[in-house]
Amino acid sequence: MAKSASTKREAMSKVDTAWLRMERPTNLMMITGVLMFAAPLQHAKIKQLLGERFLAYPRFRQKAVNTPSGAYWETDADFDLDWHVRLAALPGASDKAELESFVGELASSPLDHSKPLWQFHVVENYRGGSVLIARIHHCYADGLALVQVMLSLTDTAPDPQQHADLAKTWLKRDGGNLWQRMLEPAQAGMGKALKIGNKVFEKIAQMIADPEVAANVAREGGEITRELANALLLSDDPHTALKGPLGVIKRVAWADPLPLEEVKTLGRALGCTVNDVLLACASGALRSYLLDQGDEVDGLTIRATVPVNLRPLEHAKKLGNHFGLVFLELPVGEANPLRRLERVGACMRELKRSRQAIVTLGLLAALGMGPQALQAPALELFSRKATTVATNVPGPQQPLYLTGVEVSELMFWVPQSGSIGVGLSILSYNGNVHFGLIGDAKRVRDPDAVTTRFAREFEKLVLIALMEDWDSEINASCAAATLEHELIR
Repeated sequence: MAKSASTKREAMSKVDTAWLRMERPTNLMMITGVLMFAAPLQHAKIKQLLGERFLAYPRFRQKAVNTPSGAYWETDADFDLDWHVRLAALPGASDKAELESFVGELASSPLDHSKPLWQFHVVENYRGGSVLIARIHHCYADGLALVQVMLSLTDTAPDPQQHADLAKTWLKRDGGNLWQRMLEPAQAGMGKALKIGNKVFEKIAQMIADPEVAANVAREGGEITRELANALLLSDDPHTALKGPLGVIKRVAWADPLPLEEVKTLGRALGCTVNDVLLACASGALRSYLLDQGDEVDGLTIRATVPVNLRPLEHAKKLGNHFGLVFLELPVGEANPLRRLERVGACMRELKRSRQAIVTLGLLAALGMGPQALQAPALELFSRKATTVATNVPGPQQPLYLTGVEVSELMFWVPQSGSIGVGLSILSYNGNVHFGLIGDAKRVRDPDAVTTRFAREFEKLVLIALMEDWDSEINASCAAATLEHELIR
């Protein structure tokens, strides 16, 4: 019997262990996904599909077990698919407000650690169709891998027998990952970063405990450890309505989708990337929201931690966490939308020359192998340096089907860690861009007040571009007169 039991256990990777241990009542480590359908789903068919495709990943039959000496995966001998696939109904009008409220309740409710840490909820009554909500703990995989898992449940045609291979239709050049080109120069240093987790753990502990040690390393350390020291020495993010004590209630909202082709056209006109445009719009939406909350924002910059994939997309189905984090500056104190766009683009270009993502992967490995007592102060140290988590995932630009029913909209959120209370998500699918926000109720009482501003910020950039001379470069300086127009005050 002992031999049989041992075969059911598997050591958890150090990085996955770090994410398992990050769980706090104020920030649950769940990735939450929402798939909306214009036609009804059948609960029995969904359960059958999950049994065939989702459970094709053996990991999802396993529990995550944390012990003082480390964490491991253990096969759940009492696994019951009915417990993991739940049927739900929305109250009242069964419209967007009710769905957002229900998703917020689920995002605030911890998963049962005595079972595999995931659940699906089938909402039968939403705008004449249905919704599938997924909650999966971050220790199973990073957000990009879990988006891949969710997409593996879908087909590219209503008839599963006739669908094309999604890997061939979407994963071109490793999915055209927006961050991949940024990482190519830095990936050679990944081995060094992982060695941080294996060989210089004590130095990391010293840097976390004593800023003077970090300052010395920043001046004299090697390339990888210097990058880590510089990250540790970043100033704390300023106090705003979005940054402060957290509670245990999450609220979510998402905006009406934007046409992706319009975003691409605007990016070409303004000489920037789609990613730059979308993150600049998010910055503008946060600025407008903070002003309405009475915050003084002029000249203010806040940071977002941005997950960066560190493996080819086609490898993401192997699960696990293989990403690092970079600190992206969001210039919410800049009133000029074009100057905001220029500053976001400049920061993105600087991050392309950085090894921040590689370094944070090594840090997570170090925290996963070290005592849990060190993780809390390290996590708090890093989370004080950012106000939000921001994710941008390029999804398939074609319709997808689940049990023969077309997916009309997609949205997902990764968890926030430590004292970060806001998460921004941008996802493109089937010719549209979807923007959503998840926030601690103490920090964002009405997330719709942020998401509705996203399209307005995009419209400002479009209006500026249309009113300028396209025969010359369009920049923030030449748009100053346009900004005085009553329509974009």
